[in-house]
Formats: sequence, C-alpha cells, structure tokens
Amino acid sequence: MSFFKNLTDAYPILKILGNRYIIVLAFFTVWMLFLDNTSYMEHRILNKQLNELEDNKKYYQDEIRKDSENIRQLKNPDQIEKYAREKYYMKRDSEDIYIIEFEGDSIKDEKSDSKSL
Repeated sequence: MSFFKNLTDAYPILKILGNRYIIVLAFFTVWMLFLDNTSYMEHRILNKQLNELEDNKKYYQDEIRKDSENIRQLKNPDQIEKYAREKYYMKRDSEDIYIIEFEGDSIKDEKSDSKSL
C-alpha cells in the first residue's frame, strides 16, 4: 500500500485517474464512441451513405429534368425528324448518308456495344 501512496504522492495525476468515476466515464466514452450499435463510427458510415444517396437523388432529378425537356421538344415534328436523323441515321428517299468513323469515335463504340447485346 505504501508503494501506491508514494507513487500517487510523486504523480498527483494518478490520484485523479485512479478515481472510480473517471474510470467509469472513460469506459462509457469508449463504449459509446466505438462499441455501441449507435456509435460515432456507425453514424459516420450512415452519414456517408446518406450523402451518396442525396447526390444520386440530385443526379436523377437532373436527368428527369433533361428527359422531360427532350420529351417536350419531341412533340414538334421537326424535332422528331432531327432526332431520328442524328440518333438513328435515318434519311429521306432522295438523300445519301455517309458515316465517317475515326479511331476512338463514340459512334463505333455504340455499334460494338449494340452488337454484343
């Protein structure tokens, strides 16, 4: 016992750290931060997932807005013709269409993707 008394007299901080309330508080803090189901680490993971889902929501809302604009434009017959010519390479009877492909061109990639389906 005298060893601990000499030690606490030499280092007064040990008297404070040896207090049972401090020990219980430290245990409770470690438990709540790392070990509990509602721990701080679990909340960080859930917040990260929530932020990713909110970003996805924003992306999809922007895509819906763009698609709605395209649908509105495609109600015009001239826009339908323009879209068909650009996207599906349709032509009038009196026209000839020449498709020029370059290396790394997106048209070539789209064709190869459609063939693999």
